[in-house]
Amino acid sequence: MKPALRKHYKQLREEISEETLDQLSLQIANKSLELEALWQQTYYHVFLPIKRLKEINTEYLLHILQGKDKQIAVSKSDFEQLEMQHILLTDATKIEVNAFGIPEPVEGIAVKPTQLDVVFIPLLAFDQNGNRLGYGKGFYDIFLKQCSKTTLKVGVSLFPPEAKIKAESHDQKLDYCITPQQIYKF
Repeated sequence: MKPALRKHYKQLREEISEETLDQLSLQIANKSLELEALWQQTYYHVFLPIKRLKEINTEYLLHILQGKDKQIAVSKSDFEQLEMQHILLTDATKIEVNAFGIPEPVEGIAVKPTQLDVVFIPLLAFDQNGNRLGYGKGFYDIFLKQCSKTTLKVGVSLFPPEAKIKAESHDQKLDYCITPQQIYKF
């Protein structure tokens, strides 16, 4: 079921124009402002989108966070260990696109997962129970297990929820998911 769902949502994304993707990304950022629990925190993890996969443009979220003087971390992936390192995003942070098309910091100040108050999570799909469907490598499941139990796990999705996605024992559930039209709480 998960492989078919991944294929379906990748296809749906592929059919979205760049202009529509940008509009939907802005709507998600604006919708996030309605979630009061988010904005009382200090440390935020934001993913940088893989353009060829038409991931949500997080530039709008970044602008909001920077405007509110929040501390922002972005990740650097280790594909051999399937782990991520988290680097504080500053004006001096140099970002380069890796071999997989992921924009990443070259180097910088490390941030521990336990320091993060909010994690914005990329996903292909999610369900009405807060289960999410990613690309299947498990990077975010491993990362989210390292975070504090109070860390808010916030998915961002272009699409409404599925009725049910089969969860595995290692899967980490979302606390919220923000779509262009609605905020879902789990």
